[in-house]
Amino acid sequence: MKILKTINLTYPHKLDTHDLPETVAAIGFFDGIHKGHQSVIKQAVTKAKENKMESAVMTFYPHPSVVLKNNHDVKYITPLKEKQAMLAKLGVDRVYIISFNKELSALSPQDFVDHFIIGLHIKHVVAGFDFSYGHKGQGNMDVIGEHSRGLFGYTKVAKVTLDDEKISSTVIRGLLHEGDMEQVNLLLGRPLTTSGIVIEGDKRGRELGYPTANIQYHLDALLPKPGIYAVRVIIDGKHYNAMASLGTNPTFTQDRKDLSLEVNILDFSNDLYGKEIIVEWYKFIRQEEKFSSVEELVEQMEDDEKQIRHVLTSLV
Repeated sequence: MKILKTINLTYPHKLDTHDLPETVAAIGFFDGIHKGHQSVIKQAVTKAKENKMESAVMTFYPHPSVVLKNNHDVKYITPLKEKQAMLAKLGVDRVYIISFNKELSALSPQDFVDHFIIGLHIKHVVAGFDFSYGHKGQGNMDVIGEHSRGLFGYTKVAKVTLDDEKISSTVIRGLLHEGDMEQVNLLLGRPLTTSGIVIEGDKRGRELGYPTANIQYHLDALLPKPGIYAVRVIIDGKHYNAMASLGTNPTFTQDRKDLSLEVNILDFSNDLYGKEIIVEWYKFIRQEEKFSSVEELVEQMEDDEKQIRHVLTSLV
């Protein structure tokens, strides 16, 4: 996989245009890197190759609502680390991560273009039809030519739809809230992933005959609704079928607010403490429940396992 060069920038940046390669850049927030985002990014990568330039993605962090609406509870479909990994897979040469702050939000459209497009030696911009830039989004792909000073070209990518509905991060967020992983994965063009480090838990699963890996996931990661899921996990590059429980373990805990993510990896017994693993989400099985006895819980888990094995073996 290509090594992605990551450049973090805050306005005003100090980079010298003459020290930078000519690039074709896809610009957008790209949360989720869904099929619509991929269309934009792939066009930039292809155009860069055709013109013997470097390909770049320009994205922003944190989400504008953190700065503009003081919303500090924003969760991301793809946290930065996962976003960077996906961009590398798409063949992008470099990513500019622009710090979204009040100074940036106050820039006029022309100042934004001068500083972050012309000033970064970008010779062609590729962006979605709804991309906007500058103070209050006054700049957009219909007027970007007026701000280009004749120094770069641009491509406006039409909306990508599925069943006549625009593929968007907002739609995917709603589907995650419903636990509709099949539709989420269809719009993403891949399984939703959540990565984290395996930490020590209460070892209760082992006592029940279902040892689980307790995953310390990124707190800014947007997860599906709580429940039991059919998942696959990636450990050291290998895939394993697994059952996932996302919730508060109501049978054993009360008044717990934070969600734990635990996976029982089927037919696997190795020690995973301290390892980073990736969870691929495939299907919501059932709501989390509070059981009246341990025996009742174990009986339900046995049923879950049968259903999950069937789901995962039927995947293409």
